[in-house]
Amino acid sequence: MKDFLKAASLGLILPLSAIAQSFVVNDIRVEGLQRVSAGTVFSALPVRVGDEIEALDIQGATRALFRTGYFEDIQIGRENGVLVVTLRERPAISKIEITGNKAISTEDLLKGMQENGLAEGQIFKRATLEGLAQELQRQYVAQGRYGASVQTEVKELPRNQVELKIIVDEGSVAAIKHINVVGNRAFSDEELAEFFELQTTGWLSWLRSDDKYSREKLTGDLERLESYYLDRGYLDFQIDSTQVSLSPDKRSVFITVNVIEGDVYTVSEVDLAGDPIVPEEEIQRLLLVREGQTFSQVLMTTTSDYITKRLGNEGYTFAEVNGIPEPNREEKTVKVTFFINPGKRAYVRRINFRGNTRTSDEVLRREMRQMESASASSARIEQSKVRLERLGFFKEVEVETSEVPGTSDQIDVEYTVEEQPSGSIGGTLGYAETSGLVLGANIQENNWMGTGKSVGIGLNYSEYQTAVNFSYVDPYFTPDGVSRGFNVFYREITASQGGLSDFNTTTYGGGVNFGYPLSEVSRVGLNIGFSHLELFTNSTSGQEIQSSPSSIAGVDRTITRDEIQDILDAAEEDITLDLAMPESDTLFSSDGFIDRYGDAFDNLSLTASYARSTLNRGILATRGASQNFSVEFTVPGSDLEYYKFIYTGQYFRPLTRSLTLRLRTRLGYGDGYGGLDELPFFKNFYAGGFGSVRGFERNSLGPRETPAATFALDSARNPSVFPCATAGGEITEECYLVDNNGQLVTTPLDSSPDPFGGNILIEGSAEVIFPLPFIKDQRSLQSAFFIDAGNVFDTSCGDTQINCYDVDFGKMNVSAGLGLTWITGFGPLTFSLAKPLKKNEDDDEEVFQFTLGNSF
Repeated sequence: MKDFLKAASLGLILPLSAIAQSFVVNDIRVEGLQRVSAGTVFSALPVRVGDEIEALDIQGATRALFRTGYFEDIQIGRENGVLVVTLRERPAISKIEITGNKAISTEDLLKGMQENGLAEGQIFKRATLEGLAQELQRQYVAQGRYGASVQTEVKELPRNQVELKIIVDEGSVAAIKHINVVGNRAFSDEELAEFFELQTTGWLSWLRSDDKYSREKLTGDLERLESYYLDRGYLDFQIDSTQVSLSPDKRSVFITVNVIEGDVYTVSEVDLAGDPIVPEEEIQRLLLVREGQTFSQVLMTTTSDYITKRLGNEGYTFAEVNGIPEPNREEKTVKVTFFINPGKRAYVRRINFRGNTRTSDEVLRREMRQMESASASSARIEQSKVRLERLGFFKEVEVETSEVPGTSDQIDVEYTVEEQPSGSIGGTLGYAETSGLVLGANIQENNWMGTGKSVGIGLNYSEYQTAVNFSYVDPYFTPDGVSRGFNVFYREITASQGGLSDFNTTTYGGGVNFGYPLSEVSRVGLNIGFSHLELFTNSTSGQEIQSSPSSIAGVDRTITRDEIQDILDAAEEDITLDLAMPESDTLFSSDGFIDRYGDAFDNLSLTASYARSTLNRGILATRGASQNFSVEFTVPGSDLEYYKFIYTGQYFRPLTRSLTLRLRTRLGYGDGYGGLDELPFFKNFYAGGFGSVRGFERNSLGPRETPAATFALDSARNPSVFPCATAGGEITEECYLVDNNGQLVTTPLDSSPDPFGGNILIEGSAEVIFPLPFIKDQRSLQSAFFIDAGNVFDTSCGDTQINCYDVDFGKMNVSAGLGLTWITGFGPLTFSLAKPLKKNEDDDEEVFQFTLGNSF
């Protein structure tokens, strides 16, 4: 007959008086297992065969098995010398169904449940389910959904399984209907409301969600309110109480803040205490708090920060500086004492880098201005961080200093970086509006193989350009930062396919460049280059390039009406001169550039540059300034002797915590010297499009060419001749050209003069950079509202050129719009939507623009 000792499901056993005396366990038998293995039970059971046990041992065994979480009922009994363990397992979760949730995704809910041990296939724990339901409801309340409810249902299934169903009623989000500050006399409710992140419902609240109550946000608002008063001398200011009430329908929230302002205090004395280490005169220059001022907490804390940083620059990185106000409430004055405790001078034991999975440590280490084994300097540590950010290789750079365990004068410095694309690699197959079909294979990598070197390899074909190029730059050719690079290239350009004048060029050459750092933020550069260029023209090339008419074989470029009539009279056909021809005796007699200087040139050029940058980032900067000035000139004796000056600058200034003002300008001037009296037309400046004046077609602003004056027979070969292009550049109807062999060419003329560029460029832009809503990670995105202005001018406009002016600010083009740049793995992807506000008569508009490879 069995003599059982039973333990209830709560882990309790029978009273000791009802239990038999201790016995020796000869064997252990486990009953009732379905999914849990016997090995799991034996490993958790603190009883072994051969043990002598009694009632307390059985109680301990029961608790040990309950702690595994696998069982909901345990019975332990004795059958002679055999310990019998009878178990009932907890059911397994067969399915989890969640309904009614929208604000929190099902995926997030299932993930949270899994982290707490509730997932399909896991053991079901009712207490855990109830706890999660309560926590979920608290999350909805934190979102302002006070009417939300969460219900759970457990459906039992065969084979000891259950199905869980979670029914969510999210309810409506309660909106803040009123925020009331009571007790304020010095400042109006409107002034104080500006410092609250929480706001009453407005017409943009659906977008900003600023009318949703949050305890954390309210705490932050109250801290800002207190700081506002303390920064204005109200040293006794305090928040007496705060009440948050909910309407009966749980849809409206009312907030009341009771404040006690107190009186305004004036600084009576400023004193230093402790050991300043550095000369007291230097500390005095850092004091923002002055005797006679209205007390300001922000000035006091900022002064403490300045002194701390100054001591940190001397190696006292553990320095403590505390500003202590001592108020005199009778006189309403306050004495401010700064207690300075420099601590020990610290030395850097080690500099570590984390997160640079691609960029080698050497690239980061050479940017360090804080050296290992040297005394720590807060300025040098921060400067090193800024230099890493300016590389353009990283989304973000963070730095932390930690005290070396067991020492009081050593620290480790750790820089954590997050890498981002620093170039583009791949092939190109596409279609561009200005270039037609685009084919290419190219690599442009500013951090080649993680070495920090810049390498560019390109093979590109389009209707506008065929180009092969290779470039290489080593920014640390020498350890002290002297850079060296070189490039070789071959390029064929069909300018008309890029929206420019009708001419073609073939150019090949190369160059070598050097850069030398002048300081941490400035450097000079020198480039020596050689190029061979050949020009090719068509019968439709502008007269500034080649004089016309030039399409009748054997005709001098300076042609009179009588000469043309003589040629026509000698023709086999009976052709007479059309009366619509210009009245002047000589037609377009001025020589073009090729007539005067030829069509093939060998040039040796020098380019000197100066660059200075204090930008906080190499890509998508938001702070600092940069400027670049360069002068390019061909050395005397080159086939073309000319020079060009180019200046670019930009400046960033924070407007608010989330808005930044960016000012940008680009200026250019060029001219010829020696035997050249003008800037070569293929070196002209152009404006319009990205990086220039958005809202206008690329390169479309400024002077236009004078179309070729070409004579031809009409399409029916009637006995008459008419000018296809007049002196004003107007073409009256479609016609056929005559080539240099006197044959008809069946190509219609374009009726609009093409952009020709000029030798003076003036551009400027003002942008307000703002964060995009709903985007958590803004580090690879930059959006801005902008106003662009600019144009191209020329100091030697031709009599027949249209849209050509000497410098005239009344002719500046202006546009406004919205721009966006996104750093992708293929390079910067940039969009703009712009509307011209001021334009000249012949300028071409383009409202929407995008490009891959350039940022705005």
